[in-house]
Amino acid sequence: MIALPWLYLVLLSIGYLLALIYGQLGALAVVSVALLLLAGYAVRQQRTPWARYVGHGLFMVLALGLAMHWLPGFYNGRGIAPQRFTEDAVPFSMYLNQDKPLIGFWLLLACPWIVARRSLRLAICVAALALTLTAIAALGGAALLGMITWAPKWPEQAWLWVLNNLLLVTLVEEALFRGYVQGGLSQRFKHLPYGDNLALLLASLLFGLVHISAGWHWVLLASIAGVGYGLAYRFGGLGAAVATHFGLNLLHFGLFTYPMLAG
Repeated sequence: MIALPWLYLVLLSIGYLLALIYGQLGALAVVSVALLLLAGYAVRQQRTPWARYVGHGLFMVLALGLAMHWLPGFYNGRGIAPQRFTEDAVPFSMYLNQDKPLIGFWLLLACPWIVARRSLRLAICVAALALTLTAIAALGGAALLGMITWAPKWPEQAWLWVLNNLLLVTLVEEALFRGYVQGGLSQRFKHLPYGDNLALLLASLLFGLVHISAGWHWVLLASIAGVGYGLAYRFGGLGAAVATHFGLNLLHFGLFTYPMLAG
């Protein structure tokens, strides 16, 4: 029996508590929770393969709805009101979402295999190398495209941004795209000569496509960053992927125009 990844569950719980403090839940949120429990029960059925497929399908529909904030009963509180962190940046606002973290809880409880276990030393080394290369590629690319420029800062809302980005954004996204999508595809493609590479590229492209509302520049940069996160996950586990993703976001926030230059 696979042990539950308690560290990640505790971190998500802290993030969820943070969101609850700033927002509120409605009664209809129970519907989403109940459907997630049903999907989780289905995917753990070892003797009925069709039930597992139904469970994963239901989860993917719910994950999309939760990520896009389409499902009722979640009143996400605003943590940062619209403002410019630097004069040349577009306005930024931030919500503490209570719906999106449910994706991470479901993944860690129903699919604990997504936590590819590695030694702490290996995870740190992999994350350091992956972050360096990913920052050069993604932030360097953003600078070349004229989307960001050097702008060191640490606004008064920075610590709230740090907690939200680590606990409610990065951890959930890496559990989904690297653990669930890349890890799941790697298992499916393990009979192919380059199955792991194909899984990594597909997960990275999917990660890029979810940024399509921000324009093709962000799709390209997010896909490039996704490759870096995918390599971190492949060789260093989920912890290395989370550290790489959060490290890149922190470098972007603290040292460059955030979120991007105004047109």
